Amino acid sequence: MARHLITSALPYINGIKHLGNMVGSMLPADVYSRYLRRRGHEVLYICATDEHGTPAELAAKAAGLPVDEFCARQHLAQKVVYDGFELSFDYFGRSSSVQNREITQEFARELHANGFIEERAVRQVYSKADGRFLPDRYIEGTCPHCGYDKARGDQCENCTRLLDPTDLIDARSAVSGSRDLEVRETTHLFLLQSKLESEVAAWIDANGSEWPTLASSIARKWLTEGLADRAITRDLDWGVPVPGDVWPELAAAGKVFYVWFDAPIEYIGATKEWADAAPADESRDWKSWWYQADDVRYTEFMAKDNVPFHTVMFPATIIGTRAPWKKVDYVKAFNWLNYYGGKFSTSQQHGIFTDAALELLPADYWRYFLMANAPESDDTSFSWELFSSSVNKDLADTLGNFVNRVLSFSLKRFGDSVPAGNEAGEAERALGEEVAGLLAEYEGHLEALRFRKAAQALRALWSAGNSYLEAKAPWLEIRTDEAAAALTLRTAMNLIHLYGVLSEPFIPSTAAVMRGVFALPEQTLPDEGPAERDPAAGQAWVTPEQARALEFVGAGTSFTVPPVLFAKITDENLEAWRERFGAE
Repeated sequence: MARHLITSALPYINGIKHLGNMVGSMLPADVYSRYLRRRGHEVLYICATDEHGTPAELAAKAAGLPVDEFCARQHLAQKVVYDGFELSFDYFGRSSSVQNREITQEFARELHANGFIEERAVRQVYSKADGRFLPDRYIEGTCPHCGYDKARGDQCENCTRLLDPTDLIDARSAVSGSRDLEVRETTHLFLLQSKLESEVAAWIDANGSEWPTLASSIARKWLTEGLADRAITRDLDWGVPVPGDVWPELAAAGKVFYVWFDAPIEYIGATKEWADAAPADESRDWKSWWYQADDVRYTEFMAKDNVPFHTVMFPATIIGTRAPWKKVDYVKAFNWLNYYGGKFSTSQQHGIFTDAALELLPADYWRYFLMANAPESDDTSFSWELFSSSVNKDLADTLGNFVNRVLSFSLKRFGDSVPAGNEAGEAERALGEEVAGLLAEYEGHLEALRFRKAAQALRALWSAGNSYLEAKAPWLEIRTDEAAAALTLRTAMNLIHLYGVLSEPFIPSTAAVMRGVFALPEQTLPDEGPAERDPAAGQAWVTPEQARALEFVGAGTSFTVPPVLFAKITDENLEAWRERFGAE
């Protein structure tokens, strides 16, 4: 059985992330990690804040803080939000860590020794008003390809095309706004991607056919256009320093590595942070996950604008070291979640941000909605109307109302223990077959990382319980055949337990409540991780045979009726939220 290494694109440090960022990387990675743990796999889910680069310096300056203090505060602020969303990271690190600095510098040394890094004199934009060379992200202007007037000097946020600062129309300093710019000569390190192009292409040919079309098509598009040598240093005060033992003059000049050079290496750096955080734990062998890790299945999650760096630049970096570092096996790429047709944007503060979302409703409302509408095949658009409909129909009515009806009615008519009643009949056998079939669909979609379809299968499992309940109508059965009504309720209670197990990847908090309804002995999950600390962890997963039998909870088991699982969203809620966040 393979060990599963899972990473999600590192959230940038310059502020709390929006829902589009959550659904495009961290949340699906969490759902997949939780699923694999429940199935008994060894899982290591790694993430970190991406802390270097121009936006960090600019955000720190705007906040009136030293950049290191700003990043430390923002790391903690983001961690609080991700804990609120119940993201089950095994470790959430920082790209400014000592571990990442050391590994990044070692990568650079190996690339240089193998002939894949060279110094080049380049002409770079210099701002007279700021008295400094401007790194690409310190320059803003109009994109020559799509006309977006807030494009950065490295990449247009609107059309995702990579840019050179000199490509921009009407360029200006992002620091001072000055247009008094000129081009001067300076020296930078370049990663010679052109010398690695054939090896990267061969690697993508061997691995990319398994990836989703979105990921593989972006990677192949870059290869078709040809890999250009790329500058991997910048003139910044904050970043991984160029090692002085190899490049003394550049180190003395204060050059640091480009954020997109060191950020992917932080996946490895954060894994070492995880190991170093518990030095007495011999099971935390960070290198076994990354170096000669033939038994590891590595899956990356990211939005489409991050794909080029992860499928071309980072693999080129790894290949160029000539060391057996682990390369990604599967790239799960997502399109964009838009807000009423416009892009969610951290820099423009457009859309719903994750901290505000948690102020409105608990995490499970958002987790389910986002995954049920994940932008997998194309861009999708958030609207309050769609969100309300999904919550009210799927969560409140189909799942929550089922749980409340069954438990409340049984408590009223049979007391606080699961009733016995008749043996299972034809209706129960048909239900078991339906549930086993839907379980297989659900598992198949999660194995293939088809999250929208997995959510549909989970919803179908919830609906099967409602259909069974409506067909059997225990509120009518009890008038003439109390034992028949008891069988129906006992079966429905076993469905509640099944939902509590199978829903855990999507709605972990609610799933724990459903599992905790019944006084069953606790079990330990087969893998370490945050889920194992759940006091209502209970049964890890459900086999097809168990799904058919629906005999998890025996007669006589005591139970409690939990509070309402999901409150409905009202028209008043919608009106207030539209006004607060806008709806256009």
